[in-house]
Amino acid sequence: MLSAMSLLAKLLATSHSVVEVAFWRNFFGVLPFVIAIVAFRRREILQVKSRPGVVFTRSVIATLSVLCLFGAFARLPLADATALVFTSALFVPMFGFFFLGERVGPYRWSAILAGFVGVLVIAQPTGDWNTLGVILAIAAACFNATLSTMLRLLGRTEQPATLTFYLLLVGLLLLAPAMPFVGTVPTAKEMGLFVTLGLCGLMMQLLLSTAFKYTPAALASLFSYTQIIWATLFGWAIFGDWPASNIIIGAAIIVMASVFVVLRESYLARRGRLPHPPAPSTPAE
Repeated sequence: MLSAMSLLAKLLATSHSVVEVAFWRNFFGVLPFVIAIVAFRRREILQVKSRPGVVFTRSVIATLSVLCLFGAFARLPLADATALVFTSALFVPMFGFFFLGERVGPYRWSAILAGFVGVLVIAQPTGDWNTLGVILAIAAACFNATLSTMLRLLGRTEQPATLTFYLLLVGLLLLAPAMPFVGTVPTAKEMGLFVTLGLCGLMMQLLLSTAFKYTPAALASLFSYTQIIWATLFGWAIFGDWPASNIIIGAAIIVMASVFVVLRESYLARRGRLPHPPAPSTPAE
């Protein structure tokens, strides 16, 4: 679902502003929640049990994250952007160290360093590369790591549906004022793509939340890396983009480093040396 959402965002960004694409993604994503609240009286979705300020701030950061994410996919091949966004798992322990006071040992610091070496392999600073696309992908990863770090504060008290609802609603309200300036009238075909985009984003979030409810976080996180397989297949089948050798090597380094960080954090959490197992670090929000 996440790869499908990224594909649709890339297709729509060729004729629509990234802000407009993100707006419709939030609109059609939040619509089922509104129906559930109004028609089926699911008022518990509205209830924020603690830290409403953190919930709001997280929603604002999520809006910046999705704008950077869609901007990166608009400028880079799907597999390339996906590999760079995977660095979010590397930022999580860094932010935990700086902002939550968590201890990060030499094993995770080494994995983090190795992961960013993979970024350099992909980006090839001296080669022909879309610099803005790389910056947006790394920014999306950084924002997403911030969301995961904040989720460590909220995950014990708030329901996934509540966090997802406010994330989409706040993003919708933030982007709405820009629509008269950047929005265009979509064709019937494009409107169908916008609807599918929003539903893919919503289904992705619900499926991910369900996975992390019934499955250990480390195991669920590992399956998220299959996204790069789908991104590669979509990019090849639709855009004719096949990753170059440096992309494959760099992506492999990033994925291995990220998997090590996830497994290491899960091990430390079981030993009581982290608040709880790591939250999902995919660009799910």
